[in-house]
Amino acid sequence: MQTHFELELEKLKKRIVKMGNLAIQQTFIATQILIHGDTLQKEVATKTEDKIDKLDVKIDKLCQRIFALNQPIASDLRFIMSSLQIGNDLERIGDIALSIVNKSEAVREQPEILEKFNIEQIITSSYNIIQKSFQNYTAYNSENIYEIIAECRNIKDESNKILDNIILEMSQKNEVIVVATNLILILRQIERIAGHSANIAESIYFINEGTIIKHNKRKEKPTHGIFDENKQNITDDNSVNEA
Repeated sequence: MQTHFELELEKLKKRIVKMGNLAIQQTFIATQILIHGDTLQKEVATKTEDKIDKLDVKIDKLCQRIFALNQPIASDLRFIMSSLQIGNDLERIGDIALSIVNKSEAVREQPEILEKFNIEQIITSSYNIIQKSFQNYTAYNSENIYEIIAECRNIKDESNKILDNIILEMSQKNEVIVVATNLILILRQIERIAGHSANIAESIYFINEGTIIKHNKRKEKPTHGIFDENKQNITDDNSVNEA
């Protein structure tokens, strides 16, 4: 039978999972509106953002209650701290996706620019990377974390290349300045989605391995951590001293 503490941790996990699914949905909606002009989804995006914000508050309060009423150690402490950080990153991704939705209407006035600069590919990549990153949270998997972080960096590099091309286009064609300016802002938002996805991947690695890899540039495959295939419960190992 699960203790009250274990039930609280399970509740935290479920809320983060729900929030993650909403943030992924929000990013997908932003992709559909930007690329296909599916403006009917705009109202859905606004409602989804409201749900994400409410979950963010609930997660903060739950973590405060867990810290106040319990004394989590080792893997449990890492799980709580990292889940709180992941929640913050997911909330920011929801905000960013809604910002893309709001700027898409102006960009859709000249859809040929989207095609010219291959915007569909880069925003689809950002949608895919948030999916791939968050999947590791539910699976307690850190095997592909460095691969995900590398993909996030690639999105940033590709975004910068596109930005350079857009600025060149603006200098040659005055009629695209308004659309191109909005597109630059959208590309910056796409880059930020990739950045938050990398943060999520780093937090998941910390949960699993007990090691902070922020700003770590090495590319080798991570070693297996405290969660193996036979461990089903997030509270199985409290004996690790490194928090």
